[in-house]
Amino acid sequence: MATDNFAKGNEEFVNENYEKALELYTEALKTDDEDMRDDYYAARAQVLLKLERYSEALEDTNKSTEINPKNSKAYYRRGIALFHLERYEDALKVFTAGHVLNSENSNFNTWIRKCEAEIDLSKQEKSNGAEARVGVSDSSPMETSSSKESEKKTESSSIPKPNPADAVLNAPVKAKHDWYQTQTHVVLTILIKNVPKDDCHVDVQERSLSCTVKLPSGNDYSLELDLAHNVIPDKTLTKVLSSKIEIKMKKQAEIQWKKLEGDGQEEDKIKQIPIQNPTDTTHKYPTSSHKTRNWDKLEQEVKEEEKTEKLEGDAALNKLFQQIYSDGTDETKKAMMKSFSESGGTVLSTNWGEIGEKKTEIKPPDGMEYKKWEC
Repeated sequence: MATDNFAKGNEEFVNENYEKALELYTEALKTDDEDMRDDYYAARAQVLLKLERYSEALEDTNKSTEINPKNSKAYYRRGIALFHLERYEDALKVFTAGHVLNSENSNFNTWIRKCEAEIDLSKQEKSNGAEARVGVSDSSPMETSSSKESEKKTESSSIPKPNPADAVLNAPVKAKHDWYQTQTHVVLTILIKNVPKDDCHVDVQERSLSCTVKLPSGNDYSLELDLAHNVIPDKTLTKVLSSKIEIKMKKQAEIQWKKLEGDGQEEDKIKQIPIQNPTDTTHKYPTSSHKTRNWDKLEQEVKEEEKTEKLEGDAALNKLFQQIYSDGTDETKKAMMKSFSESGGTVLSTNWGEIGEKKTEIKPPDGMEYKKWEC
């Protein structure tokens, strides 16, 4: 039956056997079970995302929302597929629509911010590319003129004159770079896309940085910086991503850098960033009142009230389950997910040794009968 294959597929997914889960979800889709068909497509899309088969995942999420336009899981997974396909504006629209359907899922907000960041980055790169673009047609007249002058002066001079067109074509490639800092690191970002890792060479010394990139076009990009302060070269981490190159450098001293480049003469004038113990820090905010409030203490009191709050009925039970899940090991969490999913919500176990061996049976409460919900 489709439900059996679907349940088995969920089990294989939890166990990270994605290829097997894909087979079982596909088998479930071969049946005529229309009631859960949108969930089957959404589940298979999730497996395809894990396998990095983003185009196929996108197709499955489209089919899922065609059947059920309110399936927020399908919107979420469609947005992820579009993001990995670098269709950031489409992904942003999908995540926004999904957030309207399920505003409680904070992951939508996270992905919305990721899309906005990539869209901004793409706009910067386009602007950057326009500045670096070389007009070949403009160089042709220069080449022709230079050739004619060279022909006229061949008899009087044997020294070849430089071709202005060559100077233009061999001009250094420009790419925008930016930086930010944390208490312990300085991070440099170079906005160049689709660079093979082997074609990017970074050399960081205590007070300098050199980055050379062989671009797909055949041109070379080079960046040479004299750093404002010392870094620890051995702690440098370089990431070559599809949209940028990120160089993370460890500060030798935890001070606030006013600029990335410089001679370091004002280093002694910069105060060291204080490393405070969070428990010793008291947050005070501007106020017209003559009294000051310890906001950390108030926050702690609120948390204590939440812990000691006496809930009743389902609220107390749900809080207990949430606490067990958040404090549990990975095996405990897998056992809870598997047992709850396979039993239709009638069993919740934390024993993976027992639950992991076989399918969890449906066990409705005494005096009740389990029935599949139908719209």
